[in-house]
Amino acid sequence: MTETVRERRRNRRAPLEDRGRWWRFVLILIVTAVTVVPIAAVVYLSLQPGLGSATTGVTLENFALVFSQTNVDYWLENSLGVTLVTVIISLAVAAPAGYVLSRVRNRLVSGYSLTLFIVQSLPVVTAVIPLFMLFSTLGLVDNLGGVTIIYVGSTLSVAIWMMAAYYDSIPISLEEAAWMDGCSLFGGFVRVVLRNALPGVLSTAIFCFLLAWNDYLISVVFLRSDVNYTLPVGLQTFFQQNATNWGPVMAVAVIMMLPPVILFAALNRYFSVGGIGGALAGR
Repeated sequence: MTETVRERRRNRRAPLEDRGRWWRFVLILIVTAVTVVPIAAVVYLSLQPGLGSATTGVTLENFALVFSQTNVDYWLENSLGVTLVTVIISLAVAAPAGYVLSRVRNRLVSGYSLTLFIVQSLPVVTAVIPLFMLFSTLGLVDNLGGVTIIYVGSTLSVAIWMMAAYYDSIPISLEEAAWMDGCSLFGGFVRVVLRNALPGVLSTAIFCFLLAWNDYLISVVFLRSDVNYTLPVGLQTFFQQNATNWGPVMAVAVIMMLPPVILFAALNRYFSVGGIGGALAGR
């Protein structure tokens, strides 16, 4: 009798579980559609003939137009340069700083951590006007170096927190084993902690990359010359000048989407944390 009752209960639960899976599938499908449909629309419009064109069907003339008649090549070069420098400097500072936050526990480090949290919570717009006045006196307005400095400052607080959070997941016993083998503190950090923190480093790098690559507010305030524009500002000015010609506008949008997509595709295989668990096997 007991086995019969259990089987009945299992049979009753099965339809409910199937129904739950169905609703989860529908929800995932809706979220995917909301994300993919706008991107597909941008790509589709970029491949359609522009106003006044005699071409029909799918064409790349919009891309040829924006590269021949606008400064898209300069905008792309500026965005790549500013973004890569931001990522490199932010990682170079955030990696050791995050290690200190993760491993050292005292009042000074706690105060530093609280300061980072406060800085992180402040919106960038509150600092735009003071920074503009300061950079005007230093000659850093309409200068890509000045924009890079602001990007580095705005990404550092979150980057340090991200690195510290990932370091917390790495057992300190791995470092202790390296120290017992004669490794120095810095050597243990580089050879053990930093090597096992590769997914965290890549996540932080992607965060810094996207923040600098997609920024519009700082660029539009501090950059004045057309040849110094980054892609977001260049796209906006192009849209104003060609408000009804959607083909070239969407072509610039596609150019702006390509670097993040390539970056994610190239780094996706490195997001793995399985090696850390195996390092402590048998302990």
